[in-house]
Amino acid sequence: MRKTLVVGNWKMNGSKAQTEALLSELLALGPWSSDVAVCPPLPYLAQVQALLQGSGVMWGGQDVSAHNGQGAYTGEVSATMLKDFGATYAIVGHSERRTYHAENDQLVAAKAKAALAQGIVPIVCVGETRAEREAGHTDAVVQRQLGAAIRSLGARIGEVVVAYEPVWAIGTGLTATPEQAQAVHARLRQQLLAATPAAAQMRILYGGSVKPDNAAQLFAQPDIDGGLIGGAALKASDFDAICRA
Repeated sequence: MRKTLVVGNWKMNGSKAQTEALLSELLALGPWSSDVAVCPPLPYLAQVQALLQGSGVMWGGQDVSAHNGQGAYTGEVSATMLKDFGATYAIVGHSERRTYHAENDQLVAAKAKAALAQGIVPIVCVGETRAEREAGHTDAVVQRQLGAAIRSLGARIGEVVVAYEPVWAIGTGLTATPEQAQAVHARLRQQLLAATPAAAQMRILYGGSVKPDNAAQLFAQPDIDGGLIGGAALKASDFDAICRA
C-alpha cells in the first residue's frame, strides 16, 4: 500500500514573517496520516528547517543543480548544499523551469541523478501543454520526459517520486478530471514497471490546481498517490484540507 504524499511548492512567494506564520498555523493543524513536505524559496530553507525540525513535516528545494559538490557555477545550488539543510526532496523539471529557463529532458534527468547521488529524493515533473493535449500528444510528451530520467537513472528510477502536472492546469483554475489524471498516471506507472518492479510502490503525484474541494476525488484514483500543490499550499487551512484528503 502506497502512502499518500502531499508536497507544497511555494514557488517565488513568501517572506520571513510569512514563512513563520504559515508554518506555525500549519503545524497547529497537524498531524496527518499522509506524508507532508514543503518546498520554500531557497533563502528561507534554513528558517523552514528550524521551524519544522522534529515535526514530522519534511522540506526540500524547488530546484537543484546538475553539478554536484562545489565549483564555478554562479547562481547554482547543489544537492550537497540542500542536504546540508536536511532537505528530503528536490523538485526537478517543473513546467515553469522547462518554460522560463529552457530546461530540457536531459538536464532534468541530470538534476535527478545529482539529487539521488546525495540521498535527496527528486520529484521528477512531467506534463503536456494544452496544445499538446488537444493534438493528442499527451502520452508521447510525458513518456518522452519520463523516459529521459529512466535512461539516466537506470534501476535507481525506483527511488524517485514522479509528478504529473498538466501545464494547462497549473495556476489556470483548470484541473484535469480524476479520470483524465488517472489515465495518464496509469500509463506512467506502466512505463515505470517496464523499467523496474519497484514501480508498483513508487508514488506518482498529481499537480495542477489541486484544491480542498477536488483533492479527495483525485487522490481516490488507484494510481494517484498524492499531490504537488502550488497556490493552495500558501494557505494553511487549504493545505491542511488537502493533506487530509
